[in-house]
Amino acid sequence: MTSTKIPVTALAPQYAFGQSSVPSAEALLVGQERLQNTIKLALASGQNLYIADFSGIARNLLLHSLQQQYKQSSWQYLRGNIRRQDLIGQRLADGSWAPGALAKSQHLVIDAESLIKRENLWELLCHCLEHNQIQLANGDTIALQAKVTLIGNGELYAGLRYQESRFIELFPLLAEMSHELDLGRHSVDEYAAFLHALASSRELTLHESALQPLCQFSARLTEHQQRLSLSSGEMVRLLAQAAALSGNPHLNGGAIQAAMEARQFRHNASELFAAQSFDDAFINLPTEGEVIGQINGLTVIDSIDFCYGEPARITTSVHYGDGEVADIERKSELGGNIHAKGMMILSACLYRIFGRDAPLHLNANIVFEQSYQEIDGDSASLAEYCCLISAIAEQPINQSLAVTGALDQLGNVQAIGGVNEKIEGFFNLCFRRGLTGNQGVIIPRANLQQLNLPSRIIEAVNEGQFHLYQVAHMDEAVELLMNKPAGEADENNNFPDETLYGLVQQRLDRLAGHGEEEPGFWERLRSRLGFSS
Repeated sequence: MTSTKIPVTALAPQYAFGQSSVPSAEALLVGQERLQNTIKLALASGQNLYIADFSGIARNLLLHSLQQQYKQSSWQYLRGNIRRQDLIGQRLADGSWAPGALAKSQHLVIDAESLIKRENLWELLCHCLEHNQIQLANGDTIALQAKVTLIGNGELYAGLRYQESRFIELFPLLAEMSHELDLGRHSVDEYAAFLHALASSRELTLHESALQPLCQFSARLTEHQQRLSLSSGEMVRLLAQAAALSGNPHLNGGAIQAAMEARQFRHNASELFAAQSFDDAFINLPTEGEVIGQINGLTVIDSIDFCYGEPARITTSVHYGDGEVADIERKSELGGNIHAKGMMILSACLYRIFGRDAPLHLNANIVFEQSYQEIDGDSASLAEYCCLISAIAEQPINQSLAVTGALDQLGNVQAIGGVNEKIEGFFNLCFRRGLTGNQGVIIPRANLQQLNLPSRIIEAVNEGQFHLYQVAHMDEAVELLMNKPAGEADENNNFPDETLYGLVQQRLDRLAGHGEEEPGFWERLRSRLGFSS
């Protein structure tokens, strides 16, 4: 098997834009066909609905665009500290009744989270909807005029559906919003119109050069080259920051790039602190040379609104034993369940190749060195497997390369999360130490569509100072890391002696006592004294 370098053209998405369209409210609803179809049904049937949105949406823009699209003249939105009088109204000093939103609005949208925080208001709303009228304290009733829509996240909908028996009767329609735009179904020009509409909502305009960095930022949010984020709130905040930094309401590509760099700087304090530990050699992680039983894995440190990649040194030791591949992280209660699953799959791969006909007589210990917090996920299982093979075969691993990838039991390398952050983390470390032209990262082939790397990495790859490799099977990774063919088994499941797996097989045979027997004490003494048998 041979590993393949990833071409420069695949390292970040590129988009071709046509003629710019005039900003419109309709453009803000691009990709929301499910939402629009459900609203049409709700308007036609008179049924109430629940809109399941997500945290990145700009609700005011969404509701304004829906009002414009469906020509709802009286559209009111309630959120925050909702009071009883906001819903049903209140009696004025002259004795007259001032109606609330339920009696005067044509369409009333209520923030579901704000409503359920006050149980009495939820009960009041349910009573009004069940009887289709508002009952006042003096016994009078007022006709219910408003069509009510709740808006909140999907988890809240599931909770209400499960816990509140009346909920599905009062709100039978669910309108789920899409988080992203699939460029297989929509054009990039439709997304450009979406961006222009967002800018127009803040009295800003976009130069053509601003569209490419905005779309790359959007694709970074979705972690996919052909899917763009519909998080209108996130995009609007970036546009507002670009305008503030540039002092110009007409935004070009430079203004967008400066805003993204400023955003990175505001959030990367923990990343810079971690980098100091590597630079001061508090953390031992070589990026040159060769070492047996040691490999550079890749991790992602994730916070609420920022994540970054950080390399991790993984080591393996092997000795005679009963066949256990021990996960020190798990035994020290620093490994999560998914990481433990990855370790068991790794063991299964080893037994599938070398333990078909007889038990293995080795024990192995695998650990993330200088790791003091919980590690979870199976994205290190490829690196751990390669490290284990190196320790058994006693073949050194190239420390200029870092590895990420998850394994299945058949040895296939599966996609992982945070691929861009992981590549950036190892590149940044190598860049600070000085690029040698030998350093690089091995990633799963399945992650190619997630690549969205900054220009500095693309330039380094283009100049041959850094390399990115794609692998689909674990054998490709071990060959690249140890510069030796993995080997193919014959009909008796024996590997050629000069291959990696042949060396592994020979070591396992020695541990099992199937090789030449070690000379005993008397034999060694006779040999030293020059006696022959």
